[in-house]
Amino acid sequence: MPKERPTARVLAMLELLQDRPGISGADLAQRLGVGERTVRRYAAHLADLGIPVTAERGRYGGYWLPPAFRLPPLALTDGEAAAVVLGLLAGSPHGLPGSATESALAKISRVLPESVADQVTALRDTFARTLPDGQATAPDFRIALGLATAARDRRRVRITYQSWRGETSARDLDPYGLVLHGGRWYVTGLDSLRAAIRVFRVDRVRSLEPAEDPRADPPPPGYDPAAQLTEALGEVAGRHRVRVLLHTTLDQVTRRVPPAAATLVQTSGGVLLETRAERFDTMAGYLAGLGCPLTVQEPAELREALAELSDRLASCAARTGEP
Repeated sequence: MPKERPTARVLAMLELLQDRPGISGADLAQRLGVGERTVRRYAAHLADLGIPVTAERGRYGGYWLPPAFRLPPLALTDGEAAAVVLGLLAGSPHGLPGSATESALAKISRVLPESVADQVTALRDTFARTLPDGQATAPDFRIALGLATAARDRRRVRITYQSWRGETSARDLDPYGLVLHGGRWYVTGLDSLRAAIRVFRVDRVRSLEPAEDPRADPPPPGYDPAAQLTEALGEVAGRHRVRVLLHTTLDQVTRRVPPAAATLVQTSGGVLLETRAERFDTMAGYLAGLGCPLTVQEPAELREALAELSDRLASCAARTGEP
């Protein structure tokens, strides 16, 4: 009778080959708890099953699967499948295409073990979340993926972009990175139309194609797309620069002020808050809501707005409620 093959170890070897292309025979043997000769038998068995495992000898050799090889259907452990479902549930209000998210959840749920599927259903039925500010708009996933690929490969692309006014323009863009913020996807990069690094909403990119000259300029050393976006949104958020010293701890402030709303720096006198504002009365109300002593460093108009707010609140407190 032929010797029985340890199927679990053969499948474990297949998973290792998918996760680590080029893994050496010695490494496979150590991870599987067998000898290298047994690893060679496992490779032959996978080949008998129609899975084309190739082996390269030598110092830098190893075991490989063809780059385009995929196992139908997708095989996930219970934990991996649950992690994917949790990620889709958490990400659905944050710029992911709704129909694609729902269909992916449905497909994964159908192949989950009954016990895990029941728990996932319970999570979906009891799951709640806070939505991002404003109405999040999912981008065209093909455009998002195209921009990401161009950013990785340092390739220039030609885009048509629709501004918030509804005006459409064409430009070459050297994409540097994609950022998800407030439920919206943004791309940062060198804009040929303005000859400057700018930020664009991905959902407003109407078309994407390779540029006539595909060679992109690299980003500046140490460039951070997320920092670029934060700065750009700060400039859009208001015309007036605001600097306020909050007489409290950084830990207390970060509980109330989100990272995108202001820059916070711990100093010897307190926490320095730097941001921008369009209206001083609105900013005065926001600062008052922080509930801590503060000193306005600039501008003077904000001090006046705080004084006016104080007078209005004092007037309200003085009312007795009598007709």
